[in-house]
Amino acid sequence: MNYLDAIILGVLQGLTEFLPVSSSGHLVLTQHLLGVKLNGVVFELLVHFGTLMAVLIYFRERIIRLILALFDRSMKTERRMILFLILGTIPAVVVALLFDDIIEEAFSSPVLTSVMLVITGFVLLLTGVIKKKGGEVSGGKAFLIGCGQALAIFPGISRSGSTIAAGMFVGIKPMEAAEFSFLLSIPAIAGAIVFKLREIVDLDTTLIGQYAVGTAVSFLSGLFAVYLLLSIIKKGKFQYFGIYCLIIGILGILYFI
Repeated sequence: MNYLDAIILGVLQGLTEFLPVSSSGHLVLTQHLLGVKLNGVVFELLVHFGTLMAVLIYFRERIIRLILALFDRSMKTERRMILFLILGTIPAVVVALLFDDIIEEAFSSPVLTSVMLVITGFVLLLTGVIKKKGGEVSGGKAFLIGCGQALAIFPGISRSGSTIAAGMFVGIKPMEAAEFSFLLSIPAIAGAIVFKLREIVDLDTTLIGQYAVGTAVSFLSGLFAVYLLLSIIKKGKFQYFGIYCLIIGILGILYFI
């Protein structure tokens, strides 16, 4: 992997982690197209760390309040949100533990990834035809959104796309669904990093520069993606990402089949 590869993969991770187009799907397809063979999971962990820092920076004030709420019983709204985040995280943890081997195999199949991108495209397009409602997050809705996040463990299914779409399908306001999706990404990304730490055996010191560049680029592009997606949702154009996913998925199927 050279510096250009690190920049390309870092930008892709940052943008697609939060834009509803599947970061894992794009990384799988791009690595096959570039012929990049990553040894181990160090680079993947670092670019995920970059996107985690992006969402922590953007939601820093709200996250600080959630932390304070752990020690202050009077902050009932924040304490409920913590409960909702826990409920929303449970499905992904269960799927990751039960289907770890299947998930690893899925990441080696660009055709399967392309098919999953097509599925993501259809789901996103459906958000454009449902009647928008003004509901808020509840325990049951948080769990259903978490089920959408659990499916996104497989490459090609967008985490942000599936969670925001699930929120809209159960009647949550689009902007609130998006903000909950971003907050839900924190334990998801952090958990994925911790879960894969055991796979690190050797750190290739010759690639430290590339690792650093990839991490920095993923942070900057991830922060940009958060602002961009929230702006697009405000304009009511979230479903247009579905067209993009359909095109990329179909092209991927035709190319790799």
